[in-house]
Amino acid sequence: MESIVKIKKLDERAIIPTYGSDYAAGVDLYSVSDSELTIKAHETVLVKTGLAMEIPEGYGGFIFARSGLATKKGLAPANKVGVVDADYRGEIMVALHNHTNDDKTIEAHERIAQMVFLPFLKANFEEVETLSETVRGEGGFGSTGQK
Repeated sequence: MESIVKIKKLDERAIIPTYGSDYAAGVDLYSVSDSELTIKAHETVLVKTGLAMEIPEGYGGFIFARSGLATKKGLAPANKVGVVDADYRGEIMVALHNHTNDDKTIEAHERIAQMVFLPFLKANFEEVETLSETVRGEGGFGSTGQK
C-alpha cells in the first residue's frame, strides 16, 4: 500500500527520507547538519532534519530508533517513540539520547531515526459504571504468564 506524503525542505541541505529496502516499514530520517554533532554521555540533543511534512489525515508519523544506531552507539529517541500528528507543519526533529557513559558522535547527514506512518483510531469516550468481563480481568504487568 502506498500513499503520497507531501514534504517541504526547510533547509536546502536536508535529505528526503529513504527506505532502506523494498520491504522496510520505516523511512530513514537524516540529520541536516554539515558537521559532526557530539552528544555527551546521558545527554539529550534535539537533532534537526530540515524537513516538514503533510501527513495524511487519519495517520501519524511515529519516530522510532534505528536499530544500528541504538545498538552500535547507544543513541535512541529520548521519548522512545515520537509522534508527529497529521496537522503538524513544523520541522521534524528527533530528541536523541545518549544512553552510554561515553560521548558519541553523529556524522554529518547521518541517519538518526526512522519514521513509520500508521493509521490510528480516534476514540470517543463513554463513561460507564461497569466494563465487560474477561478471563484476564484486572490482571496486569506479567499476569498472563502466571498459572
